Amino acid sequence: MRESEVLAQFRDVAPDEATFRDSVLEGLSARRKSIPCRYLYDARGSALFEEICEVPEYYLTRTETQILEDKAGDIAALIGPGAQLVEFGSGASRKVRTLLRALQRPAAYVAIDISREQLRAATEALAADFPALPIVAVCADYMHPFDLGPLPDTPGRRLGFFPGSTIGNFTPTEAVDFLAGSRLVVGDDGAMLVGVDMQKDKATLEAAYNDAQGVTSAFSLNLLERINRELDADFSLDRFAHEATYNETVGRIEIFIRSLADQVVTISGRAIAFAEGERIHTEYSYKYSIEGFHRLAARAGFRPVRTWTDRGNLFSIHYLAVA
Repeated sequence: MRESEVLAQFRDVAPDEATFRDSVLEGLSARRKSIPCRYLYDARGSALFEEICEVPEYYLTRTETQILEDKAGDIAALIGPGAQLVEFGSGASRKVRTLLRALQRPAAYVAIDISREQLRAATEALAADFPALPIVAVCADYMHPFDLGPLPDTPGRRLGFFPGSTIGNFTPTEAVDFLAGSRLVVGDDGAMLVGVDMQKDKATLEAAYNDAQGVTSAFSLNLLERINRELDADFSLDRFAHEATYNETVGRIEIFIRSLADQVVTISGRAIAFAEGERIHTEYSYKYSIEGFHRLAARAGFRPVRTWTDRGNLFSIHYLAVA
């Protein structure tokens, strides 16, 4: 067994196929069709999202990465030595490398993600690069209760890491619920480090979710391909289209898959009718002012300690302590 496989402990408590099937059938049978955004991230979807992060219009990843590189020393000083780092929605575990290099004698890294294949590959690669660091990979849906399992003992505090403005995929109420749940993970003396996309002009936001190369469109439609593959469905992808617009009234990007014709699709033996123009809601992405996010965090029992932004005020990173 390779050294990286020894160091990367893998725990699988992800929802099973029945949960995916039930969610899809229930969501597409509703008056307003929807599928939870967590199902976008199968192996292919996760790979496509990594491509999205590289397109010119998608400023979020490169801007957040630059802030982390510039401020990693400040973050390390705030959490102190011997910290245990817990990342929610770890993806490819790229940004966390900057933090791990800056932290003073980190005691452990725990990666939590729904995409099983990517999680295993990312944590094994990380374990190879940080051979002295205990690494635990937990395949789970972090918005639902699950057993984190025993974690390595640590002399320092616990820092929760939630990058990528994933907090924006939740409604404000869901975001408060998530942060309140994260308090139980980090403990009374712990902290959260959260990446938050900021409110800005409509053109910049809509371009970020409708890139000229069509990668975001492929990411959305891959959800239908996944349903075809895993649930014996017969979606024709050329009869559906990706749609993303900014709703200025509520401050969020709204993402749908729109039917281009009247049609019937069979999923696991059940016929689902779509009218021309009917949409499947897949994702929201809320955008916040600094003050607005601080108010949201306070509702979950956190107090803002430090906030960093880029020069263009496109993106923000918040260090939150348990109140």
